Amino acid sequence: MSKLKDTVSNFIHTEKEVKAVDDKNRFYSMLQQMQSNRWKITLVVLFLFFFIIAGINSAVFFGIVIAESWKEMLLILLGAFVGNLNKVVDYWFNSEDRDKMLIQKVDEEDGTSLSNTLNP
Repeated sequence: MSKLKDTVSNFIHTEKEVKAVDDKNRFYSMLQQMQSNRWKITLVVLFLFFFIIAGINSAVFFGIVIAESWKEMLLILLGAFVGNLNKVVDYWFNSEDRDKMLIQKVDEEDGTSLSNTLNP
């Protein structure tokens, strides 16, 4: 149990040791940390959505009778996580402008711009 607790704590704990980063790689280091946090949030949302769906399906499969008030709560919870899942999908598959801006910023860090956000 302690090992599981340590694993979850290490996964959630986002503060790392502050590493000395030169000025050229400062933005890149920040971008990596942001990306790591976004992966963690995505995994948590997907796990919880899967857990809710698996719980509902197992209740139906085993013929468990659920009180009407609990059914409403489950459907509200499912609806909330469908909205969160929609945001996760939009983030990963619908962010071309943001990606272009990030690539341009990383290119500009070394003093030369290899990309252009104005070109489609």
